[in-house]
Amino acid sequence: MKHPWIAAALVGALLLLGVVSTQRAAVHDQLFALTGEENTFAQMRGVGQLLSDLIRPPLKLEAETPIAHNGVNPFGINTFLQQEVEPAKRERQVQLIAEAGFHWLRQEFPWADIEISGKGNFDDCRNPPGCVSAWEKYDQIVGLAEQYGLEILVRLSAPPNWARAAGDQLGPFAPPDNASDFADYAAAVATRYQGRLRYYQVWNEPNIYNEWGNQPVDPERYTELLCAAYARLKQVDPRSVVVSGVLAPTAELGALNEAGGNNLNDYVYLQRMYAAGAGPCFDVLAVQGYGLWSGPGDHRRRPLIVNFGRNQFIRDLMVANGDAHKAIWIAEMNWNVVPDDPLFLGNFGRVTVEQQARYAPLAYQRAQEEWPWVGMTAFWFFKRADDSERNADWYYFRMAEPDFTLLPVYESMRAYMHQPPVMYPGWFQEDHWAVTWSAGWADATDPAYVLGAARQARGPGARLSLTFAGTDLLLSTVRGPQGGRISVTIDDGLARVYDLSAGTAQAEQLALAGGLPDGPHTVTITSQSGANVVDGFIVRAVSTRTPALLLLVGGALLGVWALARRRPG
Repeated sequence: MKHPWIAAALVGALLLLGVVSTQRAAVHDQLFALTGEENTFAQMRGVGQLLSDLIRPPLKLEAETPIAHNGVNPFGINTFLQQEVEPAKRERQVQLIAEAGFHWLRQEFPWADIEISGKGNFDDCRNPPGCVSAWEKYDQIVGLAEQYGLEILVRLSAPPNWARAAGDQLGPFAPPDNASDFADYAAAVATRYQGRLRYYQVWNEPNIYNEWGNQPVDPERYTELLCAAYARLKQVDPRSVVVSGVLAPTAELGALNEAGGNNLNDYVYLQRMYAAGAGPCFDVLAVQGYGLWSGPGDHRRRPLIVNFGRNQFIRDLMVANGDAHKAIWIAEMNWNVVPDDPLFLGNFGRVTVEQQARYAPLAYQRAQEEWPWVGMTAFWFFKRADDSERNADWYYFRMAEPDFTLLPVYESMRAYMHQPPVMYPGWFQEDHWAVTWSAGWADATDPAYVLGAARQARGPGARLSLTFAGTDLLLSTVRGPQGGRISVTIDDGLARVYDLSAGTAQAEQLALAGGLPDGPHTVTITSQSGANVVDGFIVRAVSTRTPALLLLVGGALLGVWALARRRPG
């Protein structure tokens, strides 16, 4: 044969056919995990698109770099507790969320519902004959979160009409005339709940036309708003964590060209934010993680198509702008179970309730396994107070009906979240949620520590334990005169002792495990003497994860392409 590589491709195709015929279910599952597609033809097309990704410049993700706020409990959910009129229904909702295993509530504290009639006025006089405190409802929400062991990501948005000379003429989400008024409202929330709330998100989807008052979106003006709120929140509580307004994924280019539409592409919007000076004004960047038309395993890098992996492009942009040390939080994630009915447009894709229940846990698992820069992911959403919006496509992202009837995704997420926490590959700080600490440790701050903080043993016997998934584990620590001896046990094996004392203090990445089978391993570290420092962990999975199946499919596709182009002679 004149072209032996064609013969090799044909052999690959025959091997692929053999695998498919004997292990069809396994092949389907592997292709689904790669492409997020359920249909066989769509899976094959997806593999071809994955192969085309190999010729594109790689993204700069800096997966193994110190990142703040990436090791938090990853399980969040969006709530509309402020819409529930009856306090008992708010509690029932929080109770169900906590029982499922969620840790975070992403809950709006609408400015228009708190500082209602004028600046500095926190009375609610909308229901005569008397007035009540506008804080009353939010006091209960904060109290419920504390009662059930949950944390709140407070969404600061929705200005009152008094904050704009034009009132609500541009819609209820138009920005205020003065950024300082918004910053004062943010400070009022932070002051009232100081020591109880810590995480604040500034605005929602500022790159979307209707979320910016039905007017051209404005990254520079949003940056002004963000920076004003950041400064006031930090003034009230330096430990507060400021999360940027979640960027909606869109390919539209707004006013940049005539065909662009009303919204502005999230990459372009974020780059303009950086150019306007937004970098120092947020601690965590928020994005959305909708799958829409493909499942959570879609690994194709398609910047103009929305899939669950879109955050990787945002991460690349953050790295380019010097923000590799900041985490991404996925503020909204889900698949839409909108009815297959002409009444609905299907703008958000369409899945069955079974697919939604299967996809959601897989999304959380992928985020933990593959993206160490992602911290919390928030399911969109638990429920609405009533069904008045049931004719809108977006209503069908819910986890429960207004009457508290639970959908299958509730049970699948509850089963998934009631598993022991695991630390997956990446660099994580000492406060990772998978680490269990005994007594005898104390928080310590020093500019020499990674990101300025660590934990230090206060006496012998201080112990920590964790489960990591990978092949290697490194401990970020300090060897110096204050150090002593630590013992390390891996998978209940024999303890190994390390001496961390030295003449001069120096940071070190101490290899605790290497070359283990790729999978979960338990680790116990005990401080035997000295003020030993735990300054973070690095987990690695040193193995190839490129499935042989992808190579076989690639060979088959190349073979088919070559045969189609072959000419006589």
